[in-house]
This record gives sequence, C-alpha cells and structure tokens, in this order.
Amino acid sequence: MITKKNPLEERKQREFGQRRKDILRIVRKMILKGGAREITMRRVAVKSGFSTTVVYALFGDKATLIANAVDDDIIRLQKLLRAAIAEGKTTLERLRLASLSYVENGLRHPDQYFLVFMERRPAAPPETSTLEFGNPEHDPYALVRSLIVGLVDEGILAANGTEIDVVTQVIWEGLHGMTSLRVSTGDDPWIARIDAQAHLDFLLDIVLLGVLHRFPGKKSGAVIKQISGRRVAA
Repeated sequence: MITKKNPLEERKQREFGQRRKDILRIVRKMILKGGAREITMRRVAVKSGFSTTVVYALFGDKATLIANAVDDDIIRLQKLLRAAIAEGKTTLERLRLASLSYVENGLRHPDQYFLVFMERRPAAPPETSTLEFGNPEHDPYALVRSLIVGLVDEGILAANGTEIDVVTQVIWEGLHGMTSLRVSTGDDPWIARIDAQAHLDFLLDIVLLGVLHRFPGKKSGAVIKQISGRRVAA
C-alpha cells in the first residue's frame, strides 16, 4: 500500500531546506569577509532575516553552523578525489593522483580552500555534519586513509591501525602544507618555487621514502629503489 505524502508536510520540508540554504549562504559570505570569529548566532539571524530561535532550531550551535557551511566544498573535493583515483592502476598511483587533485583544487579555488582548511573555527562533532564521517565514499580524509590501507594490503607497507593513522596524517599534512603556503603567499619572490607538479612529486617521494623506511613491507624494496632513483624535475 502506497502512503500519500502530506502536502502540508512537504511544504514545511521545502521551507526548512530553503531556510537552511539561505542561512548557510549568508554564513559563508560572513566568514569570507570577516572570518569565523565574526560569526554569532545573533549576527547570522540579523543578516539572514530570520529569528535567533530559527537559527538555533536549524543548527543548534555556532560550531555546527560553520561546519555545515563548508560541507558543500568538502563534498566537491571528495568528488574530485574519487574521479582522480579512478584513473590509477595501482594503489601508489591512485595515492599520487588523489594528492595531485587535492593540491590542484586548492590552487584553483584559493578562497574556498582557505575557508575549509585555513580559517580558524570551532570544532563540531562529526555527527552534526551532513557528511558521513569515516566513510571513504564521502570523507576525503577517510579516502586517503583507505589508500594507505591498500598499501598495507599489498605488502608495500607493514603498519598497524595506529601507524596507518600516523602515515595518513603525515601525508595529509604534507599536502596541506604545500597548498596552504602557496594559497597564502602566492608567487612570493622570497621563495624559489618550482612548478607545483614537480613540487608535489618530490614532496610525495620524500614522504613515501620516509614512511617506507619506517614501516617496510615485504614488497617495499622495489618501490624504494624506484623512488630513490628519481631526480627533482626542473
């Protein structure tokens, strides 16, 4: 038996969704203009034209409000990473492709990158996000971690759960460090920058060599030899 939807309930849901979108659009503009420190529930209510009660009812607190405001950017990044790794034939190749996609996205969209990864903001519990925490299908960090797990499964790395987390964080921090420096300083004449692609290749080589020496798997020797033989691209 098919239950008919209540027209009134449908209208309420549409209004609910539209209010969320309107408020989140205002929050993004406010953060880009003045930073997350300028966000208060009262200011958002005034800017969006809704009551403070409505803002609290929809988001609960400031941390959740800000986290939801950047979810769309993370979803877009995740789609880019998944499209990139689909072209890889090996786990190492997929890791490099995901890393390149991450950096390219940040350099092409510096304002969005700054908003998501560089703007200081209060931490929100994972359950308040519209993303599924820890799922490689939805969470970019979890996707990178799944690639590290793949290296372990293939015998390239020998690492346990905690060590896998450490390796994932080191690689993620390396990517962020490179991207954030270029986003924040641009073509800084005080730094002799090499091409972004060559920079990333060298960065990953150095990080991977360190990781492979620290957590060598049965099949790490050939990979170490291959990476060690490469030179920095001009």
